[in-house]
Amino acid sequence: MLALLIGASAAVAQPAAETAKERPEARREAAAGGILKLLPADAITQHSIATPQGKIDYTATAGTLPFYDQSGSQSAAVYYTAYVAKNAGPNRPLTFAFNGGPGAASAYLHMGVVGPRILELGPDGHDAARAELRDNPATWLAFTDLVLIDPVGTGWSRATKSEDAKHFWGVRSDADAMAKAIALYVARNNRGGSPKYLLGESYGGFRAVKTARALLREQGLAVSGLVLVSPLLEGWLTFGDDTSALRAALQLPSLAAAELEHKKAFTPQAQAAAEKFAMTDYLVTLAGKRPEGDAAKSFYGRVAAMTGVPEGTITSARGFINDFVKTIRAGKIVSRYDADYAVDDPNPERRSARGPDPILDGVSRAYGGGFADYARNELGFKTEMTYTLLANDISGNWDWGNGGRFAATSDDDIRTLLAFSPSFRLMVVHGYADMVTPYGMSRYVLDHLPPIGPSGRVQFKLYRGGHMFYIAADQRKAFSTDAAAFYRAAE
Repeated sequence: MLALLIGASAAVAQPAAETAKERPEARREAAAGGILKLLPADAITQHSIATPQGKIDYTATAGTLPFYDQSGSQSAAVYYTAYVAKNAGPNRPLTFAFNGGPGAASAYLHMGVVGPRILELGPDGHDAARAELRDNPATWLAFTDLVLIDPVGTGWSRATKSEDAKHFWGVRSDADAMAKAIALYVARNNRGGSPKYLLGESYGGFRAVKTARALLREQGLAVSGLVLVSPLLEGWLTFGDDTSALRAALQLPSLAAAELEHKKAFTPQAQAAAEKFAMTDYLVTLAGKRPEGDAAKSFYGRVAAMTGVPEGTITSARGFINDFVKTIRAGKIVSRYDADYAVDDPNPERRSARGPDPILDGVSRAYGGGFADYARNELGFKTEMTYTLLANDISGNWDWGNGGRFAATSDDDIRTLLAFSPSFRLMVVHGYADMVTPYGMSRYVLDHLPPIGPSGRVQFKLYRGGHMFYIAADQRKAFSTDAAAFYRAAE
């Protein structure tokens, strides 16, 4: 159960939305059987927002896209929220966004970064009980129209029959479904000529790469670019062997960044020194024979000082760091999503951390309740169906294909997108202190791409914070500024 406090609507600077308008086709879709009966007609409202670039008038649509099977029966309804600026030029970009999990709805990116309305999670970005809905002057509406999509089983997207939902839960079937939803939106709204971008976070980054390929393969639609936030790119790195020297070396800089932040000593130079150590002395030592004597003491002491993990723990693990959640801050439990963030340990008597994560479970779930309240009260999408922010049954039943999640790869897809489309561009962004998808892993993948086409087509950006670095207002603004420049460069 999710409980939070949302700021009173009277305190919102944005003008009240017009009465939601109903589309005839939406009424027909709502007549579908099963749980889909709970979905209302599409709601269309008019809004405006003040940005540094000036006032933006826009149309918001909260609705569903119908999927049909070979018999002509509706198989699913995919919920989406679209924001389209008024009086924009004919070549205005169109960005489709989704989160990851797999099993996460799009509320994270929606209310954390790109949407015209965001959920501020307290003064320091970590207090769900003080969540407040506000205008987002850094909204991406300043440079692109937006369509936020929830995969089947998340948000308000549902299969007609619950037992059929599993058919959407797999790498290939998910990408095909996302491509179908995008193609439906493009066709319905006559946006075939718009430059199309995909924005994905975490597994959603992997999903974006696969969807870009599926769009061209199944729908004949090419994308102009991808923006990947804290992405999973290679399963063998993200989920791989805890005794892999390379994997450990790619993780170390993120933990070092968290320790530097904790000591209030973070600088680009200090972080660069940690990165160099990780890929030289640390990697070579872990890959070689176990150090002994003074050499061992010096090495383990250096790793401990750099990461905050006790030297005894480092020594017993021979330099590998797999146990940091309850060790680097005495009496605290650290978030894997941002190793610089810690809370009092609710179970100090336990040696291992098996409970909820301070950010994923303690903070970010507020996006679910916040978005449901916003969609119902401001966008006019009124339903009794529960908004599912995170569906654990999806991630637990995901079909990763042959080889499982360890064999999941996007490398070949990225290379093909770059090689086959001369104008295609890629932007990958991370928070320094993320230990779920450490930035070193993405950098490793990008560094090993062959030189394809002109330089500058692939960008890599880093921000202070963790997996969801954008919960900090200054980092959200910096990211939006960088994204705007990325889009402008394609004009």
